[in-house]
Amino acid sequence: MNLTEGAEDRAFRVEIREWLGDHLTGEWATLRGLGGPGREHEAHDERLAWNRHLAEHGWTAVGWPTEHGGRGLSLWQQVIFHEEYARSDAPAGVNHLGEQLLGPTLIAFGTPEQQQRFLPEIVGVRELWAQGYSEPGAGSDLANVQTRARLDEATGEWVIEGQKVWTSLAHLSDWCFVVARTEPGSSRHQGLSFLLVPLRQDGVEVRPIEQLTSGSEFNEVFFTGARTSADLVVGEPGRGWGVAMGLLGFERGVSTLGQTVGFARELESVVARAKDNGSIDDPVVRDRLAALKTELAVIRSYALRALALVEGGQDSAAGGGAGSIFKLAWANWHRTLGEVAMDVAGRDGLLTRTSGTPYDLDDHQRLFLFSRADTLYGGSDEIQKNILAERVLGLPREPKGA
Repeated sequence: MNLTEGAEDRAFRVEIREWLGDHLTGEWATLRGLGGPGREHEAHDERLAWNRHLAEHGWTAVGWPTEHGGRGLSLWQQVIFHEEYARSDAPAGVNHLGEQLLGPTLIAFGTPEQQQRFLPEIVGVRELWAQGYSEPGAGSDLANVQTRARLDEATGEWVIEGQKVWTSLAHLSDWCFVVARTEPGSSRHQGLSFLLVPLRQDGVEVRPIEQLTSGSEFNEVFFTGARTSADLVVGEPGRGWGVAMGLLGFERGVSTLGQTVGFARELESVVARAKDNGSIDDPVVRDRLAALKTELAVIRSYALRALALVEGGQDSAAGGGAGSIFKLAWANWHRTLGEVAMDVAGRDGLLTRTSGTPYDLDDHQRLFLFSRADTLYGGSDEIQKNILAERVLGLPREPKGA
């Protein structure tokens, strides 16, 4: 990937920047900065309307091929789009799992019928998706999935039994892509299938999980005789592990670069608070803030390099460690930012803005609390380090318990 921004790319950056400036006005202006991790409860219906407004103007699924309803942007133009979107402080999207994960997976592995059925609804933000991977006994160890599905020949449907947990936004979603065991007696990576399951049906119970940040964007999902059509299995039945892993390859794609712009804005707000309350005069505080700024610039540079490796196929040849390195870097950086934000806040960081439940947190308190999860979700630090040690460096595998 050529990381030099040419005339065409600069023109595109101006185009998207001006479009966002023209449209984030009036009723949409009130949505600036709303939503995102730890804040998904904010103005969800209004953000959904904004996302549909984006779709009407061709600004969803920008990296998808045009034949599947996308804009067909180059990888570098996708970087520009996500950076400008974050820089404009536009509201967070409501269908990241559908657009960034499931859509590319269906394009890669789905049947033409599945693509025709689901891709237009994702592009138009008419159907929202949740991810049914983690279970009480299968978090980072996804191969330990115990949710089961059997094919009912009489009805031509899969019947699903089991439980998923940490299912983001399931309470707001229409569908869930579910990894389930469909071959009795199978274990680990064998006998798994990747199913597309409607959530709004008898046999599906969604229970929100209360978070430290006082919201509930994660859920437990119980499947008790839930059903989905026999043809809504992506890939071959029993061979869903490859599909599930393929989806995770899209998880740390180009949209994550937009995170670094948002992180820079959060850092700027901490610096502003330090100047306002005088803590910037502490040389230790100044040193920590300067280190965070430098580290963030390095993380962005590495992310761009990693994208170039992935595009050129060099990352796979080297063991596929770029995504794990990036996840380790940004997650630990963001958690450190939350800690520094609380140190800058001082005693004020110990008090919520209102008493009672739910309590009202300021932005830095929410940053501190939610960033504790950054090194856990999406693959914990320990899992990422094992990937790098075993798959990239070729070190002996971690001993497993009996």
